[in-house]
Amino acid sequence: MPYTHILPKSTSFSGTGLEGYAFGPLRQKDLDIYYIECRTGHDTFIISRKITRTYYVLAGSGYFTIANQKHEIYPGMLIEVPPGVEYTYSGQMTLIAFSRPRWFRNNDAHTRWNPDVTAREEGSLPGHEPLLTRLVRKRIAGKSPLDGFLGLNRRLWNHIPADAAGRGLIRLYGSFVHSLARRAPREQAFATHFLRNRPGLKLIQSLVDSKKSGEKVQIAVLGCSFGAEAYSIAWSILSARPDLELVLSAVDISAHAVDFARRGVYGLTNSEPTTPAIFDRMSPAEKESFFDIDGESWTVKQWIKDAIRWNVCDVGEPETLEKLGEQDLVVANNFLCHMMPQTADRCLRNIARLVGPNGYLYVSGIDLDVRTKVMQDLGWKPVRDLLEEIHNGDPVMPDHWPFAYAGLEPIDKRRADWVTRYAAVFQSMPGRSGEMMEPDCEHGVMVGGK
Repeated sequence: MPYTHILPKSTSFSGTGLEGYAFGPLRQKDLDIYYIECRTGHDTFIISRKITRTYYVLAGSGYFTIANQKHEIYPGMLIEVPPGVEYTYSGQMTLIAFSRPRWFRNNDAHTRWNPDVTAREEGSLPGHEPLLTRLVRKRIAGKSPLDGFLGLNRRLWNHIPADAAGRGLIRLYGSFVHSLARRAPREQAFATHFLRNRPGLKLIQSLVDSKKSGEKVQIAVLGCSFGAEAYSIAWSILSARPDLELVLSAVDISAHAVDFARRGVYGLTNSEPTTPAIFDRMSPAEKESFFDIDGESWTVKQWIKDAIRWNVCDVGEPETLEKLGEQDLVVANNFLCHMMPQTADRCLRNIARLVGPNGYLYVSGIDLDVRTKVMQDLGWKPVRDLLEEIHNGDPVMPDHWPFAYAGLEPIDKRRADWVTRYAAVFQSMPGRSGEMMEPDCEHGVMVGGK
């Protein structure tokens, strides 16, 4: 076990207004230490059952609300919150947090939303979910009965012929299993691939191909993570149409992820936040076109980087999206599935406001019930071109169904709404989604964004 620890490469927890990184594992079995980047604050008020939390303020300013009293804080201050006391914190600051004993499931009772961080007033607080949700999340002797149930079904499912799994009673049972899996806790994931969904990239190329030489194309890639999708889209468009003026705004809630993506340097060792698997879907010729390769260091070529503006923001917040301005195409892939349905619904409606008249929204990796409902409510037109190819274009997602909440169900054309349900790309209809705010700066890039 090491005697020294550095800041972890990936987040251990995140929320609307913060993200945290856990050091360790530590030699001290009864201690957790976290580094917290706080943009606006903690989502909720908390009461700890047994853990005493101590916070040291490294930078920034804000305040802690403890037992309904506000305490202004500043760098160098230490804040101690004992068990049984309701508290939260707000502001833009960097914290070191100490938890003694270590955090354990069911320690925290979330009592109400923090209005400084979120405008939410409805919806279930963490720990206040419906009875069935609490039952499927229950742990016995440290183990989840749901995990055991899903594991057993996975082993049985693997013996079913692939063409039978999507039909009749077997599909019906799969839908039941998936409904349980969707009640499991969710968290954002950062694993991805370059050229992840080739049919999706092909459709994006066709959507911008009508543009005239020299014309500007504005695209926003939301939840850009470590940059693979944003770079893939820029490379795909500019390889086919170098004559276009591409302005691509890449956005993520994680400052750490955006800083890494902006550098555009990827390694072949597992010490990086990405792994060699990120290149698995690229041919040798594509890798040569995409990267300047120096040993185990692969750097995205400058002509691809030049098209991208990097931004740290929360796509669930209306004011942040308004700063980006109207876009010809908005890509919101593979992060909404990690939100509970009510939150994903609200976030998707907010994202839709970014799409200009007759523009396009490409949204995959999302609960299909949520996407179907929102698109029907907005009255947007599903794009049928390459519909089935895009739905099945990322082989990882269908393989996860029905045992993981992010698993993608097989297409069922017997459904009356099958085109809307399984389409990943939609065209906005003027007058159906409300007016957009004007962008705050040239090219519609967020003022002050990174």
